[in-house]
Amino acid sequence: MFITAILVAAGRGQRMGSETPKQFMTLRGKPVLRRSYDAFAGHPDIQEIVIVHHPDDVLPVLEAMGTDHHATLTHGGETRGVSVSNGLAAVDPRTSHVLIHDAARPLVSAAQIDRVVTALASHRAAAPALPVTDALWRGAQGKVAGTQSREGLYRAQTPQGFAMPDIRAAHEAFPDAAADDVEVAQAYGLDVAIVQGEERNLKLTYAPDFDRAAQILGAEMDIRLGNGFDVHRFTDGDAVILCGVSIPHDRALLGHSDADVGMHAVTDAIYGALAEGDIGRHFPPSEAQWKAADSAIFLKHAVDLAAKKGFAISNIDCTLICEHPKIGPHAAAMQARMAEITGLDAERISIKATTSERLGFTGREEGIASIATATLVSK
Repeated sequence: MFITAILVAAGRGQRMGSETPKQFMTLRGKPVLRRSYDAFAGHPDIQEIVIVHHPDDVLPVLEAMGTDHHATLTHGGETRGVSVSNGLAAVDPRTSHVLIHDAARPLVSAAQIDRVVTALASHRAAAPALPVTDALWRGAQGKVAGTQSREGLYRAQTPQGFAMPDIRAAHEAFPDAAADDVEVAQAYGLDVAIVQGEERNLKLTYAPDFDRAAQILGAEMDIRLGNGFDVHRFTDGDAVILCGVSIPHDRALLGHSDADVGMHAVTDAIYGALAEGDIGRHFPPSEAQWKAADSAIFLKHAVDLAAKKGFAISNIDCTLICEHPKIGPHAAAMQARMAEITGLDAERISIKATTSERLGFTGREEGIASIATATLVSK
């Protein structure tokens, strides 16, 4: 099978109560649309992804998706049916089956996709659903008007899967608006197999749904640790810069930038947690523009990169290793400056110092070393 996933993302999401359509809102550091895309892009059975978006949303789609995606983009229409038809028209000609998914269901799992794909091997259409377990009432004028049996009732979910020729013909034959593609398929006479849905595969419709989704993702928190180490030798001068603070001293530190050994170690710790190398990868010392540069530039870049990848910095621990100058009188100022650059509360940043008991190059006061650890937590 050549399977294309169609992500329907052309709605306005007015029930969410936000000026920003819900597919572009951020869920734990990542746009909803991008989370839905990643779920299908990482699945081995999906060969292509088509994103159907509102004609006015070209820029928001590009901002949400970034540059590292391979989706085909196409415009939606006035109704969901028109949007899906446009998506079907944009698929690769080799497509034998499609999975049509609400982009506002960003927590769809690989196992959920597996079940639909497996069912399509023996059925022309398949969709996930959950049996209704709550008591059902009929209401009128704000009062209970009667009860409804829940037997045989299901809560529909996506992705809904179909053989490509069938669902294309079904949409061409269905002139009215439909709740979903299963309704369109049934009107065309297709039998739709029900596969097991998942509670986590919720659709973001109202503001509290974001809280539920965030709680689910919180249970799957990704915690990263990184460490950094840096050394700079002394040279002629009258001050050293450590963790963003200039400290009077009888010498300075030698480096291509401002030689802030503490901030460099912290920056490398963040890059390390992200598996993004070190400062030299992002700011090569061979480039003249970084000569005497403020190391706050490097640290801010690392912090922003962490946020872009969906991580928040939980805490930073930095140890400066030197005989002189004495760090204690300046530790609070260093802590405050690092908090200012990173956007963290100062209580999450530890700045401390130790000597090497007169041993080694730091003991001989030839330079200063620093080690740092950073903890990153997925948003």
